[in-house]
Amino acid sequence: MTQPPGSGAASPVTLDDVRAARRLIAGIAVRTPLKGCDALGERIGGAVHLKIETMQPTGAFKVRGAANRLLQLSPEERRRGVITVSTGNHGRAVAYVARRLGIRCVVCLSSLVPANKVAAIRALGAELDVGGENQDAAMDRAEGRALAEGLVMVSPFDDPAIIAGQGTIALEILEDVADAGTIVVPLSGGGLAAGVAVAAKALRPSLRVVAIGSERCPAMLRSLEAGRPVAVAEHESLADSLGGGIGLANRFTLALVGEFVDEIRVVGEAAIAAAMRFAFHEARLVVEGAAAVPIAALHAARFGEFPSPIVAVITGDNVEPDRLLAILRAAA
Repeated sequence: MTQPPGSGAASPVTLDDVRAARRLIAGIAVRTPLKGCDALGERIGGAVHLKIETMQPTGAFKVRGAANRLLQLSPEERRRGVITVSTGNHGRAVAYVARRLGIRCVVCLSSLVPANKVAAIRALGAELDVGGENQDAAMDRAEGRALAEGLVMVSPFDDPAIIAGQGTIALEILEDVADAGTIVVPLSGGGLAAGVAVAAKALRPSLRVVAIGSERCPAMLRSLEAGRPVAVAEHESLADSLGGGIGLANRFTLALVGEFVDEIRVVGEAAIAAAMRFAFHEARLVVEGAAAVPIAALHAARFGEFPSPIVAVITGDNVEPDRLLAILRAAA
């Protein structure tokens, strides 16, 4: 992957940071299992394991980064409270951790966030600020309220503590599959891809990290191609959690993804829907659209293309039941 300007500096996230995050979040995030997927392995010619992050207490991996960030707040910052912007899962994770720690939490969401995710955040006691046509608009509101109310901003991805927390996934993967050849992860703002890649490459330099985005909002890919953060239009998608940009003032994830991730691919809506059906019927898993993109990419891969064993990170299961039923019935 071509590196963006300035990526030669010392990494803001190291393997030591990821290991420290693992110790810190152990009482909140859980160690998730791997599930073999022979049906997918037979299609692409290699052993395939699915990393089941749907078993986290909020139904998605985001609790790892949220816990690592909030547990590092000073007593004064905890008194002030936190604010974040989210496409759903990050907001739910921050709200969950904040409630456990007794911290005020405000979550800004765009009108594109599905109703089930909005309701889940509200149920955790967070204050909701919903509106605007995209995540960038929600980010503008969050930044304004943080300044006006003295709240601590908790980035969805562009924060070393968030990145290190997400990277703990790689530590677990390589303990369970020490000879892993490829890790496939969803890609949006890059916190997950950056954290996993930094840790995985430090432990196993030959391992290939492939990040999968959505055709409807390929912000990281377009930014890497341009060599700087660029804005992209955000469209409604089955992979709603992958919406939004990387931030025009991106400080960390663009450079880290550019340096440590080997390849980025994007998948379309039909492929995402097919992957959700595959996960349900072949792996007995409920997955949201964003979590299905690694499966979609593996479906489209050439036989033997990815070094085996392959681990696909299944990031979340927070899909509206009616939407999932419609997707499953569409193939009937």
